[in-house]
Amino acid sequence: MRYAHCVFYRQQVLFRRNLSQQGHRMDYWNLALLFGVGSIAGFINVNAGGGSSLTLPTLIFMGLEGALANGTNRVAIFIQNIFAVASFRKNKMHQFKTSTELSLLTLPGAILGAILAVRISSVVFERILGGVLIFIVISLFFSRSYKEREPDQQEQKNWLIYPALLGIGFYGGFLQVGVGFLFMAALYHLLKVDLVTVNMHKVFIILIYTLPALLIFLLSGNINWKYGLALAAGNAFGGWWGAHVAVKGGAKVIRIILAVAIIIMALKLFGLF
Repeated sequence: MRYAHCVFYRQQVLFRRNLSQQGHRMDYWNLALLFGVGSIAGFINVNAGGGSSLTLPTLIFMGLEGALANGTNRVAIFIQNIFAVASFRKNKMHQFKTSTELSLLTLPGAILGAILAVRISSVVFERILGGVLIFIVISLFFSRSYKEREPDQQEQKNWLIYPALLGIGFYGGFLQVGVGFLFMAALYHLLKVDLVTVNMHKVFIILIYTLPALLIFLLSGNINWKYGLALAAGNAFGGWWGAHVAVKGGAKVIRIILAVAIIIMALKLFGLF
C-alpha cells in the first residue's frame, strides 16, 4: 500500500513538472511571437499606422482581457516612440518645439479616452475594436492619395488642426488602433507638410500623449509587464528602423509602406491569416 502511494506521488510530481515545462516552453514561444509581431508593428506604425491592429488581437489571442491587452500594448507604443524619436533626431529630423505644441493639444482627450478604456467591459471593447478595424480599412481605400511635397515647404496651420488633435488624442487614449493613419491625415492635410515631417511629428505626439494614458492603465492594474516588455522590445527595434527608413527613403517609401499596411489590415479582416 505504501509502495503504491509512493508510485502515485511520484507520478503526480512528474505530471506537474511536465506541465510546468510545457508552460515555460509555451511562454517562451509567446514572448518570441510578441517580439516578432512587435517588430513588424513598430516599423509599420512609424511609417504609416495600424500596427496595433496586429498587436492587440495577438495579446487578446494569448488570453488577455480587453483592457489588459490595451494597457499592455501601451508599454510597447511608449518605448517604440522613444526609439523612433531618437532615430529621427539622429538623422537630423526634428522640430521639438512644434511637435511639443501639437502634442499638448492631444493630452486632454488622451486622458479622457484612457479613463473610458479601463471602465468598459472586454466584450464591448472587442466589438468596438472589430468595428474600428473595418472602418479604417474602408475609409483608407476611399481616402485621398498622399502626393509628393517638398521637405522644406513652409508649414501652414489650419485652425481645424486644434479640434482634430483633441479628438484624435481621445481616440488614441481609448483604443490606439489606427491612430497613426488619423494623425497622418490631419497633419498632412491641415499642416501642408511632407510625409517625412508628418511622421516625425506623429511619433513625438504619440510618445507624449501615451505617457498619461499608460499611467492610467498602470494605476488600474491593466498591464502585463512580461508580455508588454517583450512586445516593446520588438516595437522599439521596428520603430528605430522604421524612422531610419522614413528619412532615407523619403515620401516614396512611406507611400509604399502605407499601401502595404492597408493591404495587411484588409487581408486580416477577411480572415486570410
